Formats: sequence, C-alpha cells, structure tokens
Amino acid sequence: MKQPKDYIVFPLDLPTYDQAMSYVDRLNNQVGLFKVGLELFISQGPRILKSIRDTAGAGIFLDLKLHDIPATVKRAFMAASKYRPRFVTIHCDEGEELLRSVAEDNPGDTKILAVTVLTSLDQKKLKALGYDDKFTDDLSALVLLKARMAKAAGCHGVVCSGLEVAIIKRELGPEFLAVTPGIRPVWSVVNQDDQKRIVTPADAVKNGADYVVIGRPIRDAKDPADAAMRVAEEIESAL
Repeated sequence: MKQPKDYIVFPLDLPTYDQAMSYVDRLNNQVGLFKVGLELFISQGPRILKSIRDTAGAGIFLDLKLHDIPATVKRAFMAASKYRPRFVTIHCDEGEELLRSVAEDNPGDTKILAVTVLTSLDQKKLKALGYDDKFTDDLSALVLLKARMAKAAGCHGVVCSGLEVAIIKRELGPEFLAVTPGIRPVWSVVNQDDQKRIVTPADAVKNGADYVVIGRPIRDAKDPADAAMRVAEEIESAL
C-alpha cells in the first residue's frame, strides 16, 4: 500500500556527487523518489543513477525533459531506460508523433511522463510566446490538450501543475499518472517564487496527484528529514 512518503519526489538539484549523495543518505527513508535533472546528470553522468539505486530504497525519476526531432528523442530515451529509472520526462511540444514513436518502442519498465506546461509559465509569459488567447486565458485548456495528446500517444502520465490535476484525472482517468511540481507546504509559502502556479501537498493529493515534487522547502530546512516528515503529514491529512 502506498504510504504518504511515497508521494514525495525530492529533486537533487545540486551540482556535485557528494552534495547529491548527502541528501540521498539523509532522505532515503523519507521520500518515494529522487529526481535527477539536467544539472546533476550532465555534471555526474550515469554513475549518479547507479549510486542512488545502490544506496536508496527510493526510485529514480530522470527528469531530462527530452526535446528534439523524434528519432533523436527515441534514441535518447532508449539510452536512458537502460539505467532503469522509474520515470523519464519528454516535452509535448513536438507533438503526438514524437511521443508515440517513443512509447511504441519502450524497451523496459521505465514510464514516460509528458511535460505539459512548465510551472514557471503564467498567462503573461505564454502570451509573449505567441500562444492563442483561448489557451493563455485558460491554462487548464492548454494542459488538457497536451495531456490528451500524451495519453493518445501511449505515455503513462504527465507532469502538470497541481491546479490541473483534478481535470486531468476527471477527463483521462485515475490510472493516467499526474506528477506535480511547484508544490509548497503550508509552512513554506513565500511571496517571491519562480514557480507561478503553486499548491500545497495536501491540495495536490486531494486533487488526485500521484506524486508531488518538493525541493527547496526540504533542501533548505535545518533538518531536511524532519521537513520531509512534515510534508508526509500534510499528505496523510489529505488521504
């Protein structure tokens, strides 16, 4: 049975091997997944994945946000899947053809998560990028459009804001995974934040989130393990 801590994804947004592994050691029993993003993977390469797997009981979320022509993304995903991460992320922006080409040739158990709309983007930024008013005025419509495309292509789920989780679950079903970044516990919300569309762990889980990505509130706490436990308590209150 899934425990509250299993919902927590901790991003190892750190530049060095020692820094990353120090958080793996401290949070090994407090989170469900460790997320390895571009900075750490480019800095340390596949060895960091092996070290996490050898040290932790938690799974690995390889957040590379692959985005290129279909053949290149397909080969990159196949290379990444050899390291047996639970998830790998791919951008939706290339369209259904790219997503389908990867999903149809998935060689293992690694699940494909499609990135819908980054949580750093808001209405103003999307307008500047040239998006149609019907999408900038209703970000949920844009997220749902991309999520439908991802499901049709055979992806296992999406990365989306906690604000869109409920509509995705309602429209696409409970088995279609939703991973939500931009999560801030009640005790850590600040006014200045580069994440524009944030929600609390409890609200995200109530809305149907399968996993919540929580970085700074845990990483910057005096006691990261205690902070993770407090997040798990918030999640438990929503279950």
